[in-house]
Amino acid sequence: MTTTNGAATPSDRKLKILMLHGFTQTGRTFDIKTKALKKSLDKHFPPGPKPGHLKQYPGGVELVYPTAPIRLDVADIPGFDVDGDKESPEAYGWWRRKGDDEPYTYEGMELGLARIAETLTEQGPFGGVLGFSQGGAAAGMVASLLEPGRREAFEAAQAAGGMRYPDSFVQDTGYIEEAIHPALRFAVSYSGFGASNNALYRAFYEPKIATPMCHFLGSVDTVVSEERSLRLVDSCVGGRGVEGGVPRVVYHPGGHFLPSSGKQYVAALVAFIREAIGESEQGVVGDGGKQEQRVEDMEMPF
Repeated sequence: MTTTNGAATPSDRKLKILMLHGFTQTGRTFDIKTKALKKSLDKHFPPGPKPGHLKQYPGGVELVYPTAPIRLDVADIPGFDVDGDKESPEAYGWWRRKGDDEPYTYEGMELGLARIAETLTEQGPFGGVLGFSQGGAAAGMVASLLEPGRREAFEAAQAAGGMRYPDSFVQDTGYIEEAIHPALRFAVSYSGFGASNNALYRAFYEPKIATPMCHFLGSVDTVVSEERSLRLVDSCVGGRGVEGGVPRVVYHPGGHFLPSSGKQYVAALVAFIREAIGESEQGVVGDGGKQEQRVEDMEMPF
């Protein structure tokens, strides 16, 4: 088996996708909530040689679900009944937001990024990252951090009060310090958002994220506002555009959840992944989320 550029490809090579859960979830709960999505991806990207298989990834698709390192207190969990619930739920986050209004800061972000870096090095290489809510925000950050030249952007911003490029994303090869993992081929955000407009985090988005990124937004999401989501969209090269007939922003008629079983949204995701890795198929293009999704096809909110 060979890639599109003629290089040899192991017959069992898989497209690994890093799956980043939302605030108050775990890798396990995100795995359970996205079973329908995984089933659809396995169907569209089967191990080769079968119709639809990816030439560059003949082993099919593998989803990897790490759990964030920050154990949340009951006070961190929206809607938790401190008096009525006897046990604290198992809930984790990639960071905690601090502050009553913008500009927020993110406590523990270095821990969350270090857990992601650990997964990248121990279970990679990964072709892409997919995240929900806070995990969607983290997906954009990870894609950014792995891009060539991003460390220099952080160093320039640090002089003006920006955060330091995360040490966990740097490896010393003996000759030069470089990123721990190659740049990702794509990133996907469901109900994600751009980081606070605090100058600390500016280098994630300046220059804009060049990694192809697709954004799925709920038209009646009351947890993450459209404004916050579009902050991430507009921080990406291509932003709200269409590449290869595939929209980079897809709206669904629901709220704060991942529509993992709606056929038109799965089709949009599949088309985006194919376009991002250079294996587009004629006729496999999302409709931009304009169709109405039946209630019985929707995944329940997280």
